[in-house]
Amino acid sequence: MLVFAASDKGGTGRSVTSANIAYRRALGGDDVCYLDFDFGSPTAAAVFDVPGALRGVEAGGLHSYLQGAAVEPHRVDVWAESEHDVLRSRPTGAGQLVLVPGDRSGGEFTTNPATVRRCAELFLRLEEEFDIILVDLSAGRSYAVDMVLEATAREELSDLRVRWLVFHRWTRQHIIAAHGLVFGERGVVAGGVTRGHEADRLRSAIRFVRAAVPDPESALFAHVPPPQAAWLRKCDQDLKELAARLDIGVTKVLGSVPLEPVLQWREQLITDEDVLTSRVANVRTRDALKRLAEALSGEKAWEPL
Repeated sequence: MLVFAASDKGGTGRSVTSANIAYRRALGGDDVCYLDFDFGSPTAAAVFDVPGALRGVEAGGLHSYLQGAAVEPHRVDVWAESEHDVLRSRPTGAGQLVLVPGDRSGGEFTTNPATVRRCAELFLRLEEEFDIILVDLSAGRSYAVDMVLEATAREELSDLRVRWLVFHRWTRQHIIAAHGLVFGERGVVAGGVTRGHEADRLRSAIRFVRAAVPDPESALFAHVPPPQAAWLRKCDQDLKELAARLDIGVTKVLGSVPLEPVLQWREQLITDEDVLTSRVANVRTRDALKRLAEALSGEKAWEPL
């Protein structure tokens, strides 16, 4: 399965949530590969606590491969190379967890037919080796988004199972931006159709993920004054109505991640130890991430709408 993680804005929790999804799927026994296609800021390794690739690798990363300067991109075995206490050894029953980073000195770059061909070839090779390939894309309608739309429109990739996860925070601006990224004049659907994708099939492969969603009834807001609590509930309802009007309402949402201080301040993997032993993270957050990971392959969640 090929999973693209996209967002119109930065700061949506796209990378940290995607990394947690990859981690949960690997814990469950899947072989997972995480591709850092955020070419302007290849920092996914920080979430996995891999010190040698915190801002990408010195050479041989995805920039080098896609531009023809490397035969194969550099790979990081997260279980072997992470400095995270829990990730230092591969748990019993876990699958592979591999990170493919970008280049430290890289940046956004324009694509050409050769770049698209190398991208398609990479997806096909990884599909043979891994159960899930999770591709973390640059924010906005970027060169990375254009490249993967072009690559997945190629005939040789037509049989691959493809998912799109579009992340947004639970704010008015982010909801509007997420709608524009997918359904706008130059959005993912329009751009995909231009490149040869079938519109209904592409739409059916897209679901939204709401990140940093505050719950007005949670303990975090238990001590706010009554007028403020009422205002929070009204804001939450207004956002639900806005999302529904923009066609990204609950039927198109794969899952939501609650507002979580650990994710906001540390941007790290949420392990069971964080929840049960040190208790720095909330059970609700861990469970929401597990549900998201499971929903990736839940056919009911991806039935045509």
